[in-house]
Amino acid sequence: MSSPLALALVPLFLTGPVPATPVITPTAITQTFEEPADADDPAIWVNPRNTERSVVLGTLKEGGLAAFDLNGRTIGVYPAPQPPTPGAKPGRYNNVDVLGNRAFVSDRGRDRIRVFQVDEHGAKDITNPATKPVFSSTEQEVEKQHTVYGLAAGRVDGKDVVVTSRRNETTIALLHATGNDTEKVSTLDLPGTFTLPNGKQWTVCTEPGEGPQVEGMVIDERTSTLYAAQEDVGIWRIPLRSNGFGKPQLVDEVRTWGTPQKFNPETEECEADGPNPGFGGKWLEADAEGLTIANDVLLASSQGDSRFVAYRKANMVPLKDFRISDVEHSDGADIVLGKLDLLVVHDGERENGTGFAFIRF
Repeated sequence: MSSPLALALVPLFLTGPVPATPVITPTAITQTFEEPADADDPAIWVNPRNTERSVVLGTLKEGGLAAFDLNGRTIGVYPAPQPPTPGAKPGRYNNVDVLGNRAFVSDRGRDRIRVFQVDEHGAKDITNPATKPVFSSTEQEVEKQHTVYGLAAGRVDGKDVVVTSRRNETTIALLHATGNDTEKVSTLDLPGTFTLPNGKQWTVCTEPGEGPQVEGMVIDERTSTLYAAQEDVGIWRIPLRSNGFGKPQLVDEVRTWGTPQKFNPETEECEADGPNPGFGGKWLEADAEGLTIANDVLLASSQGDSRFVAYRKANMVPLKDFRISDVEHSDGADIVLGKLDLLVVHDGERENGTGFAFIRF
């Protein structure tokens, strides 16, 4: 495990018997956000002049985008766009990532990638007003809400790129990021049906007309690799070039991978339709969610049981799992190691809403 992360966990092992799943206490938490604001995904902007004046960003869905200082205090909240016409969907900010002094936000409501300029005072929306929908060919198609969802940003082959997934679909898209706009250059469709070790075919259960979507993603700039969490499937490792994707490899599955399920129209949920055959992984309880990289370690949110799993990135060997005190059903996470040494995670279930938790090492 990378040394700063390992050192952060050492105190957990010095106070008596090692718990099966250690618990880390946050050093700060943000305010609680209530509907229509709904916290989802964080990203960390490191101030190059003064790291203690760095900024954490967090999406709030229809509540927009929030900026926080390192003590979790709110610096500003930047509203999502209003509906362009009566009856249309408003902006809905789902995921965020930082690249240099820009933040890229997936606007699920309007199927756009929004661009923000970030400094120690917060964020400013600089999106090109003429930016086009990513997946929808018309504004009418936007209203079907099969729109941008998860997001990761990085630098690959000397180019600034953004990868975004499509809500209720298996598609992910690669975009070039230039100034205040993005341009789609390639797409990849992940599978929704798999061949099990016993030779049978297994199709992921979803609502009719939908596919098993991806949300949590992170780009490993050192190896030009995308890690993508397909919620009811597991974690994919995908070679990434500036003009497209390589062959995806499923490197860990959720525990229920391969379990027969059927959709119940009355509850609008997928329910077990047979025993778990045991073909899935041992560490992730669906949904597989937020991903972030700490040097040679990949951290993943096991949302179904509110744990985080640390993998050795090179071979995806699980190193340890842990919980964060009072953090439930986490969607997103971001980590920065070095001068700042900060982990930020989404807290998906507070008494009156949602928020974010900070852990300083």
